[in-house]
Amino acid sequence: MTRYETHVEDGTVYVGAPDGPLEIGPLDAVLDAVGGPSWTISYTAAERERHPEMDTSDAGLTVDVVDMMHTMTFSERFVETMAAHPVETPENDELSPRMGLFVGKLLENLEHGVD
Repeated sequence: MTRYETHVEDGTVYVGAPDGPLEIGPLDAVLDAVGGPSWTISYTAAERERHPEMDTSDAGLTVDVVDMMHTMTFSERFVETMAAHPVETPENDELSPRMGLFVGKLLENLEHGVD
């Protein structure tokens, strides 16, 4: 199964696609959406209690968001879904639908690790 990588070029985030790089949007907007260029891994008391078997030894570790993005790969189906979403940001929104989908996956990976 083909996986498509994420890369940043001239301050813009792209994801590989069958027809060439798919523009996601400005790196600065992605970083703003996730709270900055670094992410500190943390676990709430409720998470620890609910999942006592969970390895939390990485609590307090700070990761570079751009490095995390570079580890992200996507299936062709997910890339097609992102491509179907507009890259233009609607009035009264901070993110385009395409970037919102990407940022959602990035946040999922930051919170739960990359599969």
